[in-house]
Amino acid sequence: MAGIAGGRLAEERKLWRKDHPFGFIAKPMKKADGTLDLFNWDCAIPGRRDTIWEGGLYRIRMVFKDDFPSTPPKCKFLPPLFHPNVYPSGTICLSLLDESKDWKPSISIKQLLIGIQDLLNNPNIEDPAQAEAYQIYCQNRAEYEKRVKKEAIKYSADIVQKQMLQ
Repeated sequence: MAGIAGGRLAEERKLWRKDHPFGFIAKPMKKADGTLDLFNWDCAIPGRRDTIWEGGLYRIRMVFKDDFPSTPPKCKFLPPLFHPNVYPSGTICLSLLDESKDWKPSISIKQLLIGIQDLLNNPNIEDPAQAEAYQIYCQNRAEYEKRVKKEAIKYSADIVQKQMLQ
């Protein structure tokens, strides 16, 4: 099965390099010997323009198993974000990433990253993962927006891009 997963991930890389949304980053990490590790990707999504997330670039680690694309990758914000659908560990709670919900083997890395960006602006309060962010989002939207804007400054695109180049 690893052959199927590896082939699909190599194809995903090729498609991403040809066409990806502006400001998004997705690249396989390197192994200790310098070769590409197609099963571990370092990604980042920009905060959407005219939203409280604007100005930030949010790092995500995508880890694929040998049975990809039958199962979705595990996706985690590094470091974890203040968001109702992000577990304190950074793991993203999104139906697209759940094989028992909306995951389909045809979903691309590009579609996943766009879906995660959409989740930032549109939390799913029916499926909370982080109690504090969920409570503040539901009870005090102004405080929630203030906290998110601090995150956008903390993870500004310039800072995150420099970290990713190291």
